[in-house]
Amino acid sequence: MKTFLKVIDNSGALVVECINVMGRRRIASVGDEIVCSVKKAKPILADSSTTAASIVQKLKKGDVVRALVVRQRKEVRRLDGSYIKFDDNAVVMLNKQGQPLGNRVMGIIARECRQKRWAKIVAMAPKVI
Repeated sequence: MKTFLKVIDNSGALVVECINVMGRRRIASVGDEIVCSVKKAKPILADSSTTAASIVQKLKKGDVVRALVVRQRKEVRRLDGSYIKFDDNAVVMLNKQGQPLGNRVMGIIARECRQKRWAKIVAMAPKVI
């Protein structure tokens, strides 16, 4: 709780803060769904005549949304006995139905996401470790 996480999709958010963990657990791990508040977002373009204005940012600062944890600094034990840890804590933004808000994922994600029913996000990722 109260952890700042990096957003690795193109939903418009850059940094989010964890507010709550979905379910009965207190601690979120890779593949868990959390509730976040957007702390830093990409600026929204004011000029509507440019071609880049067709790309509308879905999130702005202060929005409360759900997210999926795809990387974490704390090591995760796998079923074969090995451990994996990443350099940062990262999430992919979700809507209330559990569908990803962005249509692209930048960076690698953990294999545990595939084992926990997140096949759509795994398909968008460039690499799964």
